[in-house]
Amino acid sequence: IRRRSAAAMARAWQVVPHVLQAVEVDYSRIEAVRRSEGEGWRAREGFPLTYLPFLAWATCQALLRYDQLNGRIEGDTLVVSRRIHLGIAVDLDHEGLAVPVIRDAQDRNVAALAREIRRLALGARGNTLRPDDFAQPTYTLSNSGSFGTLITAPLVNPPQVAILSIDGVSKRPVVVESAEGDSIAIRPVGVLAQSFDHRAIDGAYSAAFLKELKRIVETRAWGEEVT
Repeated sequence: IRRRSAAAMARAWQVVPHVLQAVEVDYSRIEAVRRSEGEGWRAREGFPLTYLPFLAWATCQALLRYDQLNGRIEGDTLVVSRRIHLGIAVDLDHEGLAVPVIRDAQDRNVAALAREIRRLALGARGNTLRPDDFAQPTYTLSNSGSFGTLITAPLVNPPQVAILSIDGVSKRPVVVESAEGDSIAIRPVGVLAQSFDHRAIDGAYSAAFLKELKRIVETRAWGEEVT
């Protein structure tokens, strides 16, 4: 697996003109739902409710608006897909990497995404997935946040044109704006970093996608997506 991954990464680095952009995100709303619903979720489902399915849902919503990032390069043409087949990078206990795919991820809520991410991760590590589970991702999420990373520059996997890194979440002092003025509060904050193929995507377009993704994460009423 590592040899195949190494060859693919070398090709990607040689072919794709990579650009990295990142935004800092306040996860307070997601964290509030994880705290209020997490215990019941674990009792029902048998596994913890992590940040990843929330971010998968938010990514799909942002991709529906900025759909050029959900495309692939064919020759000199960018072919945009209306369906989001979301690749989820899974670490195989430091023995390589697998990227199973959530098909039609745009049609699932946070709860359904959490269950499918769990199924795919367990299947990838247990070597029980089918070839169809790895077929034709249109956009990929790479999640190293559990290791406490600050910012990661992931490699785009052609013919895809972008990949999002989800890095660690930590409590930090932030400026909070309100009608009464600015104040300092302690919030859970992390970085979302997108690498993209500059042949297909301009910097302003990628930045607009990241701005929309940040807006969704920070303003969504997340409770309705979990139940």
